[in-house]
Amino acid sequence: MAEATLNPGDHERIAAAIRAAEAETAGEIYCVVARRSEGYFFASAFAATLGILVVGVAAAYLLQYWWIDISLPHFLIVQLLAVAAVCALLWWWPPLRIWLVPRRLLYRAAHANALRQFYARNVHLTAARTGVLVFVSLAERYAAVIADASIDAKVDQAKWDGVVRDLIGHARENRLADGFVAAIATVGGLLAEHFPVSAKDVNELDDHLVEI
Repeated sequence: MAEATLNPGDHERIAAAIRAAEAETAGEIYCVVARRSEGYFFASAFAATLGILVVGVAAAYLLQYWWIDISLPHFLIVQLLAVAAVCALLWWWPPLRIWLVPRRLLYRAAHANALRQFYARNVHLTAARTGVLVFVSLAERYAAVIADASIDAKVDQAKWDGVVRDLIGHARENRLADGFVAAIATVGGLLAEHFPVSAKDVNELDDHLVEI
């Protein structure tokens, strides 16, 4: 999923899908894709440091078991050098950080980013409170649909979960654009069911995908 790519043609397809969906509803659909939701340097550095400490202590015990003495200053110096080397590697090669951070922390960061985008992009400020954010964070392999109060109260959570599941499935196959188009069509259908388009409808949000 982290390798999924979008080209200008994909952006146009997604924008067209948003326009088509919103032609049938008074609701608003906004799409955001993030390469990653956080830097994770400190979390990954902490995990790496803890791992080095555990390995170092285990190695010291083994050396003692084999009657090989190592002085405390030498042990500390080796540990510090190992930590410095790993931190330097994490600093210069950010993709490595993801592998050292627990999955629940990745999801928590991605969910927090989804909420930030929901408010930062003014999806919560539509007149009828019918905005829906379709969000994907690639590095965390995370997707979410966040609906404002009016539409969320009328749609069962299982339907939103289904949209997310299908979107993640497309992304895993490196068909992220197809996933967004399908998600937009489904969300548009749900919005149209409860908030059909009216003659006075005004487009309140931009009809395109934002990459961050």
